Amino acid sequence: MVALSQERLVSSADAPAHRSSQPSFDRLFRLASLGSALLVLIVLLGIIGSMIYGGLPAFREFGLGFITSSVWNVNEDQYGAWVAIVGTLSTASIALVIGVPLSLGIAIFLTQLCPPWLKRPVATTIELLAAVPSIIYGMWGLFVFAPLFANYVQIPLSNIVEGMPIVGTILYARTPSGVGILTAGIILAIMIIPFIASISRDILDQIPSVLRESAYGIGCTTWEVVRNVLLPQAGVSIIGAVMLGLGRALGETMAVTFVVGNANRLSGSLFDPGSTIASRIANEFNEAVGLQLNALMALGCILFLVTFTVLVLARLLVARVKVG
Repeated sequence: MVALSQERLVSSADAPAHRSSQPSFDRLFRLASLGSALLVLIVLLGIIGSMIYGGLPAFREFGLGFITSSVWNVNEDQYGAWVAIVGTLSTASIALVIGVPLSLGIAIFLTQLCPPWLKRPVATTIELLAAVPSIIYGMWGLFVFAPLFANYVQIPLSNIVEGMPIVGTILYARTPSGVGILTAGIILAIMIIPFIASISRDILDQIPSVLRESAYGIGCTTWEVVRNVLLPQAGVSIIGAVMLGLGRALGETMAVTFVVGNANRLSGSLFDPGSTIASRIANEFNEAVGLQLNALMALGCILFLVTFTVLVLARLLVARVKVG
């Protein structure tokens, strides 16, 4: 009994010291967390500030014409970003149009229809595709996909649509080399499919099974369960996954540089070469000096603005879905 009393006295004496040291650890943890958050903001502000500072001479020289002009002449120091902006938005839009339905189809198949023996190999393959470096996609697109695309898609399709009023303009290839805006969009679609599919699959797996079982119990088909139960429940998260894929499509550099054609001209045909903001920066940054370097920095500012605008729109869309 005496020993137990002594142990209680010792423990009661140590307890205030432990409690007194606890606030200091909490304060240190709070300061470390605050410092981490502020560090991210400082780095982001530093990047934005350096890009604006570097691109300011180009904006001063050309004004609004830098955005609306299609001229990019290094010899005469005349620069315009419109071709690169259109190419960036076009390739990203094509990637979303192709990639989002395929990604959702893969996610739905893996969570609802896939046999157990096939689920693991397909899921592993999708995850491996996400880990492939972008330059590998670019090399495969240039040396394997582009020749096949030219021989089996561009040439036959151009022969069919030649002379048609609108379709003949959009799908006619004057020089069927396989590279161009559509090819870049397809490669980007292949690159963003693993990200959107993996996130969508994880979200669909987390939906309570009682919702699916209840829907099946009242006689719903698989399509009705997916349309009326799964997609509404996972809608916000799927939008986030799509925005993540769009962010990668907008900023992708090496893969697009290989297959977009890197031509500074606007064309009504999806088969013609073009350029994007990222590909132009990658092609010219090493040799750029003077006003050309400032123009490339200004292109970086525009790309950041486009990405920021997409993020804001995504936030508004998510908020609207939540309210609805």
